[in-house]
Amino acid sequence: MGALSGFRITIQQMFRPRLTTEFPKEKQDKPPRVHGRHVLNRYEDGMEKCIGCELCAGVCPARCIYVRGADNPPDAPVSPGERYGFVYEINYLRCIHCDMCVEACPTEAITETKLFEFSFVDREDAIYTKRELLVDDDGRARRQPWELWLGGEDDETSAWMRATAPSGNAAYEGKVAWSGELGFGVRAPELGQTAASWDEGKAVEDLQTVRLESPEHDERDRAREAHADTEDDTDDGAHPAGGGHG
Repeated sequence: MGALSGFRITIQQMFRPRLTTEFPKEKQDKPPRVHGRHVLNRYEDGMEKCIGCELCAGVCPARCIYVRGADNPPDAPVSPGERYGFVYEINYLRCIHCDMCVEACPTEAITETKLFEFSFVDREDAIYTKRELLVDDDGRARRQPWELWLGGEDDETSAWMRATAPSGNAAYEGKVAWSGELGFGVRAPELGQTAASWDEGKAVEDLQTVRLESPEHDERDRAREAHADTEDDTDDGAHPAGGGHG
């Protein structure tokens, strides 16, 4: 029995359900707001959402985004307003998929898919231009030869933007605060907290009560009081009675 005891865990696992997926033939389901490969969105009428404001490039901590705006042609505008994104590039050798560009965009132009299974043979392929990033006429990401698409990776490209707009305030639950997308229309609101029963003042009060009743809060208070007493004693010693410059 002693010789077999080392295989006990292995034998137990043999009779449990398998968790392994046959990658790359199939993929595991990903959370709704996974940060993956970017796309540039278009409105339902086909016009581009990007206005070339360069806010995404300015906020990018990795400096992987390069944008240049241009004036819209009066006779054939590319996007609503005066300007559009004439040049748009993302260097995926630098991108850290932090999604700050998505939060900074004022028109919901740039969002992310769930695709992260892509690799490059040529370094130039890692620099995605507007031609690769702009969604097609069906509102889908343009598939590249070095990307592994199995379907569904670009179904919820705006999930992160919808979850954080406007600022995650539960009072906006159920209210549409974003524009429609080509191929998908106006997305359904994110659900979560119940806006009808959510009271900001009561939430703050409950949070303060939890903090006051927690042991960690008492320990912090005692540590702060001890630190304050130590500083008072130090100040008294540094400034004797009748001080001043003799």
